[in-house]
Amino acid sequence: MSTPAAQHAPGLASSENGTAAHARALTKAYGSGETTVLALDSVDVDIARGRFTAVMGPSGSGKSTLMHCLAGLDTVSGGEVWIGDTEITRLKERELTRLRRDRIGFMFQSFNLIPTLNALENITLPMDIAGRKPDQAWLDQVIDTLGLRGRLRHRPAQLSGGQQQRVACARALASRPELIFADEPTGNLDSRSGLEVLDFLRNAVDELGQTVVMVTHDPRAAAHADLVLFLGDGRIVDEMGRPTAETVLERLKQFDAHRGRGEGGGPAEPGADGGPDSTGADGVAPVGRD
Repeated sequence: MSTPAAQHAPGLASSENGTAAHARALTKAYGSGETTVLALDSVDVDIARGRFTAVMGPSGSGKSTLMHCLAGLDTVSGGEVWIGDTEITRLKERELTRLRRDRIGFMFQSFNLIPTLNALENITLPMDIAGRKPDQAWLDQVIDTLGLRGRLRHRPAQLSGGQQQRVACARALASRPELIFADEPTGNLDSRSGLEVLDFLRNAVDELGQTVVMVTHDPRAAAHADLVLFLGDGRIVDEMGRPTAETVLERLKQFDAHRGRGEGGGPAEPGADGGPDSTGADGVAPVGRD
């Protein structure tokens, strides 16, 4: 049974652990001149270490663009982005690729598993590409936490959708990254499998001390987070601590009412927000607009 963040006692998800990532005056524009679209409008944001942060907003609000910029998947038009004590907006592409590979884990709506590799080989693939051996004790802990011990020799075609996403989750966790970015990770799953993945992400924070940032349109998914950030028109317009599905839905209804009066954004329709679907050589995805 899923346990929303509002029912969790403070622990590894405490904000006292510091900041895993932050951005200042983050701006992202597409196009030029009269066709310029301002996807992010001078955003300031702090991602607390050891916490689960959800990002919500209507299609076009900038939520996926914010995640892509924070993760170093997209360049910025202005401002600064930091992962820990490293400013990533000034890194060269090779340095940025290495940072993404070594310090960030990714989960996307598409599982992006290699069909010819078994589950274990898919989990360790980013480290294999980097020529690094996994920490076996940590890898075993991740595998057991995600309930994959009996599926490690199975190829993706032999796994259910929920099992495939668990493998993708394990791959994101295997290198013990500083942050995990998840873009609509339950979008291709049925409700039961999606709930399992959300519980796993929650446990990754509570039991494994990870930091998770998840883009979602689903209030039930956001209820697993410690904090929800609401975006509208490229700006953070609100935030909610200790969310429940009901309180998030009510907040989205308020945004919808404002949108109807021409005063701001409204909630996203299911499936309205696209995300990256395929990965590159370093295990990360090309960038699409929110």
